Amino acid sequence: MGIITKGLIKFPIRTPSKCHPLVILPGFLPKKKCVNPIQSTLTASHGEYFMKISIGTPAIDAFVILDTGGHLTWIRCEPCVECFKQLTPIFNPKNRSSYETVSCNTKLCQQVWSPLNNNTCNYEVTNADGSATLGDLSVETFRFASTSGKHASIPKIAFGCGHNNSGFSNTTSGLIGLAGGDVSIVNQMHQEIKRKFSYCLIPVELLSIDSNAASHISFGDNAVVSGPGVVSTPLIPGQSLYYLTLESISNGNKILPFKSSKISSNTQGIILIDSGTLLMYFPHEFYATLEKTLVASINTTRKHEPSGFFNVCYASKNDIINAPKIVAHFTNADVELSPANVFTQLDEGLICLTMVPDEAMAIFGNLAQANFLIGYDLVAKQVSFLPKGWTKH
Repeated sequence: MGIITKGLIKFPIRTPSKCHPLVILPGFLPKKKCVNPIQSTLTASHGEYFMKISIGTPAIDAFVILDTGGHLTWIRCEPCVECFKQLTPIFNPKNRSSYETVSCNTKLCQQVWSPLNNNTCNYEVTNADGSATLGDLSVETFRFASTSGKHASIPKIAFGCGHNNSGFSNTTSGLIGLAGGDVSIVNQMHQEIKRKFSYCLIPVELLSIDSNAASHISFGDNAVVSGPGVVSTPLIPGQSLYYLTLESISNGNKILPFKSSKISSNTQGIILIDSGTLLMYFPHEFYATLEKTLVASINTTRKHEPSGFFNVCYASKNDIINAPKIVAHFTNADVELSPANVFTQLDEGLICLTMVPDEAMAIFGNLAQANFLIGYDLVAKQVSFLPKGWTKH
């Protein structure tokens, strides 16, 4: 049974989509199809963001977790041997005329698969939190919402048809992989979206305050993040995940230089930006210094958090805390984090620091990303940040 890993799968080239007419001589290639600019509203629930897509012919709606830290897009499928409960109907490939499994003797499968006693290509993905999916590598037609109001339909998208899935909430049908590997949606649809996408993640709390705020994701030229207030930082080259260089974090007027974990082979301040992770994670040594500096600068009553997971919590009224300005200093980009990026309300009268120690990897999670318009340009090899991006786009 094969395990999908980053940067392994090479996909057949599809006809690129252009939105201007082409002159085609008789007997030559047909006119290239125009794909409507893809843009979709996102839904927040329990620390995750969900994108609505439609899959198959006839199409069925699916709500998938937005994950820039995952490569393979997968959907829960019938027959489901081991599965989590799901609020929406389960995708049944037998009822879809456009569904195909990937044969084990294809070049696509041979790069990721170990032969079994059948002719179907299998995949397996296990995540750091223990959640897992296993099933058939397949191809199907995907449909996305667009700015025109009509669906953008793209055939032959490779995805995982998951028959064994565990560790996921009942609000999701699966996951959309937006990392930089060949199997990701971003690279499969590179002709249509030009390897660009952007999103703005709005917490549920803000949605109740500002009726104009809405989480959304855009692809292609419509996803370009530019203009006053935008800062951009380069992606670390040669990686299929989105690693950035975090040079330091400042707390008020105190600057704390950042270095990666001791177990990392690279001493640079490498941090993964990941929409599928909730919190910010830092190596123990750096976290200890950061925690000490933060606690010394906040004159508020400390409070114990019952689970013991969060180290720094405070008593608070109306989810408000008086804390110094915190800035993440990436290469060429200073990103000022609001108190809402750094603290979260766990219970009435209790807020906790959303930075926690972890020796394995430094991660810039979705709470830290909230309220920014964040653009990924894999051609320019950079990530851009625009504060309060929902008010400008």
